[in-house]
Amino acid sequence: MMSPSLRIRLLLACLSVASLGAAAQSPPAGEPASAVPAGKLDTRIAVPASRVVPVDRIVAVVNDDVITQNDLNERVALVVRQLQREGGALPPADALARQILERMINDLLQTQLAKENGIKIDDLTLDRTIDRIAQENKMSMPDFRAALERDGIQFARFREDIRNEILVSRLREREVESGIVVTDAEVETELAREAHEASTASEYHLSHVLVSVPPQATAEQIEARRRRAIEALTQLRSGANFAQVAAQYSDAPDALKGGDLGWRASGRLPTLFLDAIQRLKPGDVTDILKSPNGFHIVKMIEKRGTPAAADVQQTHVRHILLRAREGRSDAEARETLQKLRDRIEKGEDFGEVAKANSEDGSASKGGDLGWVAPGDTVPEFERVMNSLKDGEVSQPIQTQFGWHLVQVLGRRSDALSEDRKKAAARLAIRARKADEAYQDWLRQMRDRAFVENRYDER
Repeated sequence: MMSPSLRIRLLLACLSVASLGAAAQSPPAGEPASAVPAGKLDTRIAVPASRVVPVDRIVAVVNDDVITQNDLNERVALVVRQLQREGGALPPADALARQILERMINDLLQTQLAKENGIKIDDLTLDRTIDRIAQENKMSMPDFRAALERDGIQFARFREDIRNEILVSRLREREVESGIVVTDAEVETELAREAHEASTASEYHLSHVLVSVPPQATAEQIEARRRRAIEALTQLRSGANFAQVAAQYSDAPDALKGGDLGWRASGRLPTLFLDAIQRLKPGDVTDILKSPNGFHIVKMIEKRGTPAAADVQQTHVRHILLRAREGRSDAEARETLQKLRDRIEKGEDFGEVAKANSEDGSASKGGDLGWVAPGDTVPEFERVMNSLKDGEVSQPIQTQFGWHLVQVLGRRSDALSEDRKKAAARLAIRARKADEAYQDWLRQMRDRAFVENRYDER
């Protein structure tokens, strides 16, 4: 069976990118009683089974592209399988289909914009990403492919889904995150807040429902969205399952995960949320909260205090890097590094070999990267670094930057420096701002695009 972490990663990937294909699935709820059972092809034509041909139709037009009923059915079937395996609550079929179609529209808009802006993901980057996903799930690539197939996911389709996921991520970095500015004053305020809350519950596990409001919405549109939020809150107050209500009503990216926001430090939460949840006990939900993005309902699942800061394990490390470039294959880079490692093992000085061969800015210092803390390097590099004994030289390893030999020179424990505290605070503020800016950017992008939703045309 596929590990839970893989299932979650695949579900997120499949929900966060627009992947168009052809498959048939049960019709949405609300169809006539003659609708076929789930999992059967709905041909709507009374002909012998040997002559059945599924009938497709366009359910959405997105600028110059379309999404078909078969595209939607395929995605619905995949999401249902994943939610069932994870034990997630399923909303009504019609509500689920509508939510997924909206997600497909937004994702298709983003991939269109990324391609218009010349953003491309080459096969080498894609292969490395998929390799990392397999490694994170402790699988070889053949085992990983087999696990996908067992879950009904074609590997070729999965590759394109991941390619689009990376594409959208780079678009977000370019269009949204590159414009985020965090001032020194904001950092100082954040540090003061963290110091004040050090002994109180300042991490929260939340779920939420967002009923979005379009930019430049009319009074009638705003009122219609407010009534939808009231309907969702009424169901919750009547004891309805929050995950089902979120999947049915929420317009947020996490709607199909039951609106689960996971654990968030108070610094990662909008002030609107933070003020409202202070009075909540686990299991409670807020009243309707109004923001520029729309109407929110927040549920407190759990809260906890921030752990006291512990000493940080730091590692003194150096490396030799050979970058991927034209005229040098991965196999050649690996072979070259293996030969350099053999020379070092026979007594040559690592630093001198690094000065002569390494292809990054640390070469002049003998490959010395100084003292690094957890999170300072990419995960692949950090895993290997942590596995080495002092003085030991790794086998060649690959990261997104190229191929490395790694040597650990020493380790120490040290308190978190003021500079690192400021850096962590800056990252928290940046992440909070980016989340809010991304939602606003999505709304504006959708408002500028030509989108015709034909789901209700039968």
